[in-house]
Amino acid sequence: MEGQAAKHLLFLSKPSGYELVEREGEAPAPGAEIELEEGVRFTVSKIGPSPLPDDGRLCAYLQSA
Repeated sequence: MEGQAAKHLLFLSKPSGYELVEREGEAPAPGAEIELEEGVRFTVSKIGPSPLPDDGRLCAYLQSA
């Protein structure tokens, strides 16, 4: 999809359920650490396609660091 190459998704697993967060730029590499606004750190476990239908963005799947 045009215009989506500059964005990616973060897939978070939280006690309250799963959350998708859209971010600008290229997806981080596996093993990279991500700090979210809440100050919580996550590690990228893998990069895969977006779980949303017809969405061409990449998705970084995160685990608690």
